[in-house]
Amino acid sequence: MAHRITKEHILNQSKGTRDFYSDIKRSEITLKPRTSVVSKMCSFGLGVFVRFLRNRYRQLRSSVDYGIALIGLMFATPLFLMVGLITKIFSPGPVFYTQARVGKDGRVFNIIKFRTMCVNAESQTGPTWTKENDTRITGFGRILRKAHLDELPQLINVLKGEMSIIGPRPERPYFVNTLKKEIHGYTGRLSVKPGITGLAQCYCKYDESISDVKRKLRYDIIYIKKMCWMLDFKILWRTLNVCLLGGKP
Repeated sequence: MAHRITKEHILNQSKGTRDFYSDIKRSEITLKPRTSVVSKMCSFGLGVFVRFLRNRYRQLRSSVDYGIALIGLMFATPLFLMVGLITKIFSPGPVFYTQARVGKDGRVFNIIKFRTMCVNAESQTGPTWTKENDTRITGFGRILRKAHLDELPQLINVLKGEMSIIGPRPERPYFVNTLKKEIHGYTGRLSVKPGITGLAQCYCKYDESISDVKRKLRYDIIYIKKMCWMLDFKILWRTLNVCLLGGKP
């Protein structure tokens, strides 16, 4: 017996067809492709490698510091020669400047920098913080300081194991002995190797007062508590931005 095809029947069939295709589209959206064995192995291997780096951060850090310092010195050799020549021409005296600084666990070492001040700058004043428009700074020294190039020789301190690439900046014994009496927790920053650059240097200017030191100390303690590869990378990136692109802390 032939069925009578009505308008309602056609509409119902159309509706069923629409529902069918809608179900397919929904399935395409929600259905996830099967992960291949190779993909699983790759993701597992990468995860293991990342966990290995994270867990061995402190052990591997010294090796990474050494590698960066060695490569940095190789590339910076022409710059060292140029800075040395210009310094000799415009400012009689030694090219390099060494000064006692306090490192990890209170050990004292000699930090190496390009000389940016006149010879015997503190002979009359004694230990003082450098001011923004300090008259003791030479003309070429001001350029070096603005670009932070005066810190480059500290790569030698890194090779000697006295410093890291990143960490709290080392201070002079005179200031350490004074500040640890005035600022609670100041010696906490001596629990790690001092660095050429650090989190505090990314956000703070040169020390000119106790309040500046306290502000930097907060950043130093934050870094010590949260130090990891990613934070080190961010600090390096920000440091390069300040040095090469003229950004401000």
